[in-house]
Amino acid sequence: MAVYFFYGDEDFNIEKEIDKLKSGLDKNFLEMSFKTYDNPKFPELVSILRSQPMMFGKMLVVINCLDYFTKTFDDKQIKEIEAALENNNENLDIAFVAALPRDGGKKLDSRKKFFKILAKHNAKECAAIPSYKTAELEDWVKRSAKSKSLKINPDAVTALIFQVGNSLRQLDGELEKLKLMCYPDNVATKELVKEICISNEDLFAFSDYLMVGEKDKALLEYRKLLEKKYPLEILSTLQTMLRRWIIIKAKASELTPFELGKLTGQHEYVVKLSIQKLKKTNLKDLVNMKKNLTEAEYRIKSGRSFNVEDEVENAFLK
Repeated sequence: MAVYFFYGDEDFNIEKEIDKLKSGLDKNFLEMSFKTYDNPKFPELVSILRSQPMMFGKMLVVINCLDYFTKTFDDKQIKEIEAALENNNENLDIAFVAALPRDGGKKLDSRKKFFKILAKHNAKECAAIPSYKTAELEDWVKRSAKSKSLKINPDAVTALIFQVGNSLRQLDGELEKLKLMCYPDNVATKELVKEICISNEDLFAFSDYLMVGEKDKALLEYRKLLEKKYPLEILSTLQTMLRRWIIIKAKASELTPFELGKLTGQHEYVVKLSIQKLKKTNLKDLVNMKKNLTEAEYRIKSGRSFNVEDEVENAFLK
């Protein structure tokens, strides 16, 4: 038995940690040996922690527990949770996950007793790498490329980070695409990055057309983006950008570009460019657009809509 605690705002790294644990399970019984729960109520939580794996061997339970940090367990409940963690079955691995929203600037309250209990076990913070920490991002891209047997030129690394940003999930996806496109040489160049990798500048141009009501041009840009990305990937990237733009637009008169950069996880230079481009953009329009995208994403992921391309398109055109 082992207990793990993964937390932070880089969900890609959290996902990778869970994948490592899943790799130790018997693939023939994965449906039975891998379970995920979302913030179960206290009685169910204790019951889960005391689960007895069946005859198929080791079992992994993932408990999404972010909501637990906005409420308080009483002392009796804390002791019961602690006892259940210390005495559960030797074939049961438990992974607590607290995935924070990206760019939210939030941290878990380490003073809470629940945090302290989990921190005693295999705790690991998975924090997003801020965009202004370019050396750290470059190192991550190089290591990820190497793990894929992909050679990437130094100027290509820089270009990739500039175009994609600091989302490790998106960077990883673009590296996979580069690997396919540069076969058999397996060398990614700056030119190839500019040609096939999605650019935040393209997305900004797309949103610029939407903001001024030029929907025909916005549709054209969206179609261009679809040649490089799946609709949900475009939506996810734009959601991240919109969060940043809303913060910048709302706080530009109060904070310096450097302070905004720390708040949004971007380089100061990128923030300055965004301030200029957002001058004629209404904050209300940004908020409404984000709301429409969130609703579209919910309908797609909940199975209420199966035409993903049109659903995303309709959200943009509302």
